[in-house]
Amino acid sequence: MAFAVSINAEKWRDHQDVVWDTVRRTAGAPLVPVIKGNGYGLGQRLLADESIRLGADTVAVGSVFEVDEVAEYGTFDIIVLEPFDPRDSFATEAWWRVGQQLHAGRVIRTVASREALLALATGHGSVRVVLEAQTSMHRFGFDEGELLRVLADAEVREAFAMGRVLVEGLALHLPLAPPADEVDPRGAGLGTAKVREVVRWAGLWQAETEVWSGHNSPECRLWVSHLDDAEMGAVVSSLPDVTVRARIGTRLWLGNRSALHAAGTVLAVHPLPTGTHVGYRQRTGPKDGTLVVVSGGTSHGIGLSAPTPAANVRQRVVTAGSGALDAAGRALSPFRWAGKQRWFAEPPHQHVSLVWLPKGTMIPAVGDKMAAEVRFTTSRFDAVLGLE
Repeated sequence: MAFAVSINAEKWRDHQDVVWDTVRRTAGAPLVPVIKGNGYGLGQRLLADESIRLGADTVAVGSVFEVDEVAEYGTFDIIVLEPFDPRDSFATEAWWRVGQQLHAGRVIRTVASREALLALATGHGSVRVVLEAQTSMHRFGFDEGELLRVLADAEVREAFAMGRVLVEGLALHLPLAPPADEVDPRGAGLGTAKVREVVRWAGLWQAETEVWSGHNSPECRLWVSHLDDAEMGAVVSSLPDVTVRARIGTRLWLGNRSALHAAGTVLAVHPLPTGTHVGYRQRTGPKDGTLVVVSGGTSHGIGLSAPTPAANVRQRVVTAGSGALDAAGRALSPFRWAGKQRWFAEPPHQHVSLVWLPKGTMIPAVGDKMAAEVRFTTSRFDAVLGLE
């Protein structure tokens, strides 16, 4: 009953190597593999092993709750992308537990608020942090005025000088789409909005770090997400004295989708006469259709989806059409057979799905594999094959 992903190891790793080498050449520093969440469908342990193979000195995870597991599989530093905040009591307890582990010194916290930085500044021991700027994402981070004020705070400066807080640089999490002030269509060579945003923040950060007095000055380093190669090249050429570290996940692990093949196993095949009611909801299917039971259900991420961005007219039309079909009780499954995407007979079950094949379609046998087009960041596979 396996819902599995098969990996063409050579093709998959060749792609990783190309991305790694390209970013190393463009940025002048190794990229930081992101292995957060479900490990992009492949698992955090597997991606930690691949990060070691690449030679990564630092990886990024999503939250503090992912630190301990990832720390077991390498000696790299671990950046936690979700900001530390003492007002989050559950996460604060997890941070305390991480602090008791042998790998505590390898963990770098993201700090995005004055309250969080002051809590660390008045604490005991020594913690490593990156300060997060509030970019055009407007999710977390200090705005320019807040960052300048907190860096001027006497308590913060003392904590830096005494080594209670070691600042590893400034983090910039950028949007995927061009920010709203993008007006130059000629490309990154002349500075896209994201390039300009990074350079602006870098100028502020560089000015602060260059005049820092005392011990343990903040590192003149940027940790950036969602710059393409041309944008990265433009940033690096504009900032020769700043180290730029690119945090990359989707492009690194899922950038060559042809190397990854998800499929469910056919578990049962039922040719049925017209009008037969099936499933939990006892719906009928196509005339003289065949009901196929295939491994892969909601526990694997089948049927789960994020809201559509609907950024253009075509996407809105597709979304409206899908909504109308859902309202009528019809939905396309991610499973494909004989070259076509097939309809669910009803919403997927926890571990299996029921799909219809119309009359005249080649009938699969039990044990056959039925390909599935899935979103890897919401998928959980029973097996990952091909990397032995």
